[in-house]
Amino acid sequence: MSLERATIGKTSLRACSKCDGLWLEIGAFESICADRESQSAVLGFLDKRTLKRQRPTKINYVPCPDCDQLMNRNNFARASGVVVDICKQHGVWFDADELPSIIGFIQRGGMELARQREKNELQNERDRLREEQRKLGIQDDASRIGGMWDDHEQHGIRAFVKSLFE
Repeated sequence: MSLERATIGKTSLRACSKCDGLWLEIGAFESICADRESQSAVLGFLDKRTLKRQRPTKINYVPCPDCDQLMNRNNFARASGVVVDICKQHGVWFDADELPSIIGFIQRGGMELARQREKNELQNERDRLREEQRKLGIQDDASRIGGMWDDHEQHGIRAFVKSLFE
């Protein structure tokens, strides 16, 4: 796969001239997710491109452009409906229409909804564990249960996106 380097505002990426796919390193993708100015710049760049092909109908696992290992396919934020290819060490591959879809998801408040869903799932799991401990006669110790989303912690979009790669 031959990728051409491009810079959009503060964002560096690599683009495939054959399929219009995009490769973003993890930091660049986190910046786009967290910064509306970067989102606008990327959308402006993508609007100027003429897509050469439609999204593939067959699911293909693609290799990472940096390490050549097959990447994992994940529904972005577990809620967006956009399945992207992720190399946890190097970055994210976007088919031609996926990055604009993710930016739209973010701008419609999707990240906040995904974070709230995650927080609710963790609270439900904590409650389930506490109930199990209560039944077993073990006192609750918050340090054993964890506090990833405790109210006193500040978690931004960057931290949430970063957790997708862990």
